[in-house]
Amino acid sequence: MSVAAASVARGITRSQRFQWDPVMLAVTMALLLVGLVMVTSASITIADTRQGDPFFYLERQLVFAFIGCVAGVILATVRSDVWDRLGVVLLIAAVVLLIAVLVPGIGAVVNGSRRWLRVGPLNFQASELARVFVLVYLASYAVRRQEELRDTFLGFAKPMAPLALAAGLLLIEPDFGAASVLLVTGVGLLFIAGARLRYVLVLCAAGAALLALIAVSSAYRVKRLLAFLDPWADPFASGFQLTQSLIAIGRGDWFGVGLGASVQKLFYLPEAHTDFVFAVIAEELGLAGIVMVVALFAMLVWRSFFIARLARDAGLAFQSYLATAFGLWIGLQAFINIGVNMGLLPTKGLTLPLVSYGRSSLVVTLAWVGLMLRIYHESMMSGRSATARAGEGGS
Repeated sequence: MSVAAASVARGITRSQRFQWDPVMLAVTMALLLVGLVMVTSASITIADTRQGDPFFYLERQLVFAFIGCVAGVILATVRSDVWDRLGVVLLIAAVVLLIAVLVPGIGAVVNGSRRWLRVGPLNFQASELARVFVLVYLASYAVRRQEELRDTFLGFAKPMAPLALAAGLLLIEPDFGAASVLLVTGVGLLFIAGARLRYVLVLCAAGAALLALIAVSSAYRVKRLLAFLDPWADPFASGFQLTQSLIAIGRGDWFGVGLGASVQKLFYLPEAHTDFVFAVIAEELGLAGIVMVVALFAMLVWRSFFIARLARDAGLAFQSYLATAFGLWIGLQAFINIGVNMGLLPTKGLTLPLVSYGRSSLVVTLAWVGLMLRIYHESMMSGRSATARAGEGGS
């Protein structure tokens, strides 16, 4: 083989190697590491008291982080257009999952909510996977019916029907937080895909009115809303979670009280290692820790939109919408969780992605990161192919 031929062969081999996105990987691993450290710190006392093992929750978090990483690697090896073809099938699977949760004997009730499916000795939160399936369907619809979506109200209303169905099933569980995140992410994705602003505004107004009606229809929800507005009015009952969270954040000052030195996690702050792990971060690491975590999430959202633009420029519309959906979802859920911890939003029961102790959430999020890495790889390969074709045409 000539030197020139060997050089070409080596170039082809290099171009076929998987193109990992170093930024997405680094930010994800950084958030995962922060989560492992803070879950350990936040849960060590309660784990020792309840389970007899101070590292009980860390060990389980490590197991599910490993499972999530394996799922992410698998998804990174699967062509992303497969999910485009399976859009309708995944939507049906999402509805089946959300209905199965509501069936007695199949769905498990934890803390008064029927959100989990029993898989052997474990509980799996079906809404985490179902939300991804619904968003994959919406991305697929936006590609297949792009002109109809952009030009007619019917084109916008059609995908809203299954989206509303999924959100309704989430509300029945009840899971108000997951339903809100799914609705806002889905509508945001359709708007970015080309739905007209006036249609989106009309729908948002109707949706806000409906959610407000649902919120005030239950004495329990009204009580939670009132507690959010003035938690100090009842600091030992309805406002207990929020007041303890605010105390933890206030104690953190600039640089925190020190890793492991939180007082609020010692049976004062409920769900310290899950929904309110951000408050423990604020108490132990201070404003510096808060800024670090927020910056990592901002970078993850920015990188998701960057990958979406790469895919769009490479002519991969479906992949671009999927990356956009991930960015919207991760940013919105992080924003809500942090807002709840800081008293800016009513309590929603949503975890902080990649950071909170949450088995189903962690596995699904890491798997979705694997899909993002696949989209980045395909976008880079498509871009290189286009450049190569342009070079051949000009030679």
